[in-house]
Amino acid sequence: MALFVLSTLVLVLAYAASFTLRPAPLWSWVWKVALAVGEYGVWFLPLAVGLGGIALVSTDGAWRVGLVTLCAFATIALLRPLASAWRNGARLETDLAAAFGAGARPPMRPFSLARLVFHGGAAVAPVETHVFSRGGGEELKLDFYRARGTTPAGAPCLVVVHGGGWDGGERTQIPAWNHRWASRGYAVAAITYRLAPRFVWPAQRDDVLAALAWLKAHARELGLDAGRFVLLGRSAGGQIATAVAYGARDPAIRGVISFYAPQDMEFAWGVSREDDALNSIKLMRQYLGGPPDTPERRQLYASASAQAMIGPATPPTLLLHGAPDTLVWHRHSERLAAALAAVGARHFFLSLPWATHAFDFNPDGPGGQLADYAIETFLRATTGAPIP
Repeated sequence: MALFVLSTLVLVLAYAASFTLRPAPLWSWVWKVALAVGEYGVWFLPLAVGLGGIALVSTDGAWRVGLVTLCAFATIALLRPLASAWRNGARLETDLAAAFGAGARPPMRPFSLARLVFHGGAAVAPVETHVFSRGGGEELKLDFYRARGTTPAGAPCLVVVHGGGWDGGERTQIPAWNHRWASRGYAVAAITYRLAPRFVWPAQRDDVLAALAWLKAHARELGLDAGRFVLLGRSAGGQIATAVAYGARDPAIRGVISFYAPQDMEFAWGVSREDDALNSIKLMRQYLGGPPDTPERRQLYASASAQAMIGPATPPTLLLHGAPDTLVWHRHSERLAAALAAVGARHFFLSLPWATHAFDFNPDGPGGQLADYAIETFLRATTGAPIP
């Protein structure tokens, strides 16, 4: 019985750890396992070492060789994100300086082993909730995090657009990031938008624009600079944020940050499958009203695609994506980065070799730390607001 329990634990751990080396299968829950071992792997390392030690002293023969080998494999796989983050961090400063200028470099390290355990959180500040629109009969709210140490000129503002496949999600996602940015002198507005299938695009674009208009109108009382906004979105929210930023041509939008998002919706339709973890075909039908099979629908798809709107007024762009992401293909960000490079638009693409979807769920994990450094550099470069 003891051998059965030990071997089961070792096999499960080795299987889970393997997702730091390969994409997770297209099952609805497995990507969460990949997220756990990739961004919280430091907490699984003692388990791998401990199980290996138990196998070494309590088994013999082929069982000992097999179990110890699997534990060694799990240990190496769990260390892979840390080693990769260390290597990426070593060149991240130089790469970001080349993209946005050396003067935007923040006074922090891209990656720290100590931060994996002791964290780099910020004080939790009160959150104000405001109604910014009643479009389409929906009461749309935003959560506002006031910037610490604001100046008379007002703070730059991050407008955060949540993910959720366009038919779900909440503005309350990963609030630790919002508190962190507010503690560094950036106001944050985490917004709600109307969801599919009841509301199709461009309702979501209109809601983001309504939030921007409301924030500008209330800038003085909120302590904002109405001319310095950066949009940030995750997954579906990343698609909305980039489409709005590229399409609005508003000089007050100083930049856009997109995590693991589709950027060319006709391309996304072409590579989507009904049997993937998200049932992407269904999500896109709900969101865009159907396939891109008519001139009118193709025009609608283009209006939701940042890649179709690149031009001289394209704002600076920061893209972040994990290479083995099985929910939103890494190729989406690769293609947009290549298109931006082709026209000389200011941008940076942070590609993480081990990371899966939602890798920033842990702001102090390997992916979270590199994202934190890249975002801080980007904000300083685009808004001119240093850490207070």
